[in-house]
Amino acid sequence: MDEVQSDRQYLTFLMAGEEYGVDILAVQEIRGWGNATVIPNSPAFVKGAINLRGTIVPIIDLRLRFGIEAVEYGPLTVVIVVKVDFKEHTKTMGIVVDGVSDVYSISDAKAKDVPDFQESKSSQFVDGLVNVGEKMVVLLNLQKTLQI
Repeated sequence: MDEVQSDRQYLTFLMAGEEYGVDILAVQEIRGWGNATVIPNSPAFVKGAINLRGTIVPIIDLRLRFGIEAVEYGPLTVVIVVKVDFKEHTKTMGIVVDGVSDVYSISDAKAKDVPDFQESKSSQFVDGLVNVGEKMVVLLNLQKTLQI
């Protein structure tokens, strides 16, 4: 019974053939890709901002954030709108991904630490790795990933 209490649900999505997961409690909605208003002098991974029912939502391309080769957006490209709690405030942001995959219940105890790569900045964005069936899912730390 204790293990059930430690299970958390993760929405998973695909990028460059890999599967990533975010805590489903942070997800507000999933939208198809639409044009964003460009924000001058923002980092390359910031695609711009959209107006979502009166809230200005910055849009982050996770491929560019992680240093993965950019691809042209297609019909499966989606924006996952998430609400992220930072120390000082809560912020609503959108992340552009190749496509949504699944929802999994994952026990925190099953998540493995990321191997320590001294030169890898990307591992700082990862909370852990977990095997789901025959595949590995990378569990993301949204606070670190979306801190600009």
